[in-house]
Parts: sequence; structure tokens; C-alpha cells
Amino acid sequence: MITGSIVALVTPMDRTGNIDWECLSRLVDFHLSSGTHAIVAVGTSGESPTLEFDTEHLKVIEHVVKQVAGRIPVIAGTGGNSTKEAITWTKAAKNVGADACLLVVPYYNKPTQEGLFQHFKAIAEAVDIPQILYNVPGRTVCDMKNETVVRLSTLNNIVGIKDATGDVARGRELLQMVSKDFAVYSGDDATALDLILSGAKGNISVTANVAPREMSQLCAAALSGDSVKAQEINNSLAELNRMLFVEANPIPVKWALYEMGLIPEGIRLPLTILSEQYHDQVRHALRCASIL
Repeated sequence: MITGSIVALVTPMDRTGNIDWECLSRLVDFHLSSGTHAIVAVGTSGESPTLEFDTEHLKVIEHVVKQVAGRIPVIAGTGGNSTKEAITWTKAAKNVGADACLLVVPYYNKPTQEGLFQHFKAIAEAVDIPQILYNVPGRTVCDMKNETVVRLSTLNNIVGIKDATGDVARGRELLQMVSKDFAVYSGDDATALDLILSGAKGNISVTANVAPREMSQLCAAALSGDSVKAQEINNSLAELNRMLFVEANPIPVKWALYEMGLIPEGIRLPLTILSEQYHDQVRHALRCASIL
């Protein structure tokens, strides 16, 4: 079971939107040296909707797998709103060496709960790789209910869920409904500590991009039951957790990494560089967390 701080890694780009492969290697090394426990390649933070699958999306996954070289797990973002495409992408990620896949709830076409069950069941039956569900209704407009997650949790390849609802009470309810060998991960930095202390196995994190060591230490403390230490770290990251969502992710976190000198300033349309009105606020949050 993958546990701890799992970074939802950004995809570094230059000002024209081209992927910076050397910078991607450096980012991976930054996380390896900072104690990150696993990496999600090409999730939401990695700008998966705008990467070309064969020439970019799959190559980013392969690049991260090679750079990591087995030292920590690599989870590939392979979800989509087409079941057939999600199967194709999940097979491809397995073939390039991903350890697991993260599969987002289908967006825009708004399937029923039965449709969600059949979608994820089809992928699980088609590809023999550990699969983590990803429920983020704020982006997909479709909310996978706890009861549907419980049904899916009985399938062999489906090993966990990234719960990005930010609803801790709902997450606690889910933890009581699934077996102990089904991993619930927080997908919301602001509430991650509460969910881990309630039994979640870790945090699939945006904030870990800029504060990998701190998020790793927070998760480790929470998982070991040291709530005092975990809360102290969480308090130091609270302003950062808030400011990294002043505009749609990954706009603020990519600008923060640029400000830290870790990546170029590029981001791909229709996303744009962080609005100037937020620059000082994000800088202040980085200073509050002792990152700048």
C-alpha cells in the first residue's frame, strides 16, 4: 500500500508552453531528496487535459518513471471521460512502468452512479495494475457517492481513492464503510491532516510541490499518531494551502515554483500565468512557510 505524502507533480514548461524535460528531471530529484513518498505524474496539477497523449502525456509518465528508477512509487494519471480511452491510457502507463494509476471521475458527460461503477469496473478488468479512484466533484461536476466507492472497492485492481471533496465528515464515513486494505487518500491539502488522523493513508498533495519536506513530515507524523507535531507543521502550511488555490490549480503552484527558481514560468492555455494581484500574497505565504 502506498502511504504518506504523494505529490501531484506539475509539468514544467517554458513561456511558449513546451515541456522542459531537464527541469522535470530536477523536480523529480528535488522530491526524492526531500522525502516525498510517491509521485503522481500527469494528474490535474500536471495539466493532463492539454497534453497530447502519445507525444507528451505518456512521455512525461515514462520520463518520471525512469528518473525515479524504482526508489518511490509512480502513479500515472490515466483517467478520462471516455472509458475506452481510459483503458488505452492505463494500459500504456503500465507498459512504461507506472506502479499504479489514478483515474478521475468522468467529467462533463455526467454519468449515473451505475455508469461510474461500470466505467471503473471495465478499466479494472481490462488492465492488471493497481488503480486509485479520484473523486473531485468541484472539477468534474459528477460526484461519486460513498456507496459506489464501496462497490468498487471489492474489485481486485481498485486499491484506493483520492477524496478531493474537502468534506472530512464524508471521508470519515467512507473510512468506516470500506475494508482496512482499501486506501483512502486526502486530495485536499487544507483538510488532509484531519482525514489522515481519522484513518486515511496519506495526502495526494498540491502543496507538496513547493513544500515537499514539510508535507512528508506532516504525513509521517499523522500516520504515526503524533498529532501534536503534525498539527504544528499543518499550522505553518495553512496560509500556503489557502493561497495555492486563489486561482485554479495549477496556476498558483506553478507560479510559486517559478518564484522559487525551480521551474520556468510557462503554463498552457487555456490556463494563464497567475494574475499579478496575487503575486505578493503567494510570496507572503511562501515566506510564512519559511520556503522563501
